[in-house]
Amino acid sequence: MEENGFEIHSNFLDDNSISEIIYEIEGLESDYPKHGIRNAEKKLATVKKLVDSNLLREKASSFLSGIPEIVRVIVFDKTPAKNWLVTWHQDKTISVSGKADVPNWGPWSLKDGVNHVQPSLQVLKDMVTFRIHLDDANESNGCLKVIPKSHNLGILSKETQDRIVRESDDFVCSAKSGDLLVMRPHLLHSSSKGTAPSHRRIVHIEYSSFKLPMGLAWA
Repeated sequence: MEENGFEIHSNFLDDNSISEIIYEIEGLESDYPKHGIRNAEKKLATVKKLVDSNLLREKASSFLSGIPEIVRVIVFDKTPAKNWLVTWHQDKTISVSGKADVPNWGPWSLKDGVNHVQPSLQVLKDMVTFRIHLDDANESNGCLKVIPKSHNLGILSKETQDRIVRESDDFVCSAKSGDLLVMRPHLLHSSSKGTAPSHRRIVHIEYSSFKLPMGLAWA
């Protein structure tokens, strides 16, 4: 993980838990946002149970310097009707409860009434992203691709990022239902449109043990 910036754990989540989450997601089908359910732990009881479980918290602790806190939870479902692509990028912003003058943090923005900011690199290093696969994921349905070791390069400009992508070999993160992909948020990653799209449901969870400056909380 520390060398490559990601790893895949097979058979992480049991079939019963997967079925329960899918059943609850399907109950939201008519209101399902195109690009996913944000704050999914507040909208889906099965996801709340999952992200608070000892299984996930203990796993998150093994990649962090302290006690993990939930930063962000999103449920994605790439389908024939919602078959998007995501260009190469780093996840380098966080959402917090307010705005503060913090050295080396910025720029700040307001999205859907929530403050977002690009923090210092140290914050990103003390975060971990879990992607739990509820369906099989491969190139045909638009699975994730990563540039191994790119997290070691820090926060990248668009020009540097594009050069690294041109000069590097990517890794296709094919996975089975129940598999867990663990990655650092600032690892370069992307996903193409599916060539034969089907359900590609993912529970995306970000944890952090970074102690936010006084007066701020994860939003």
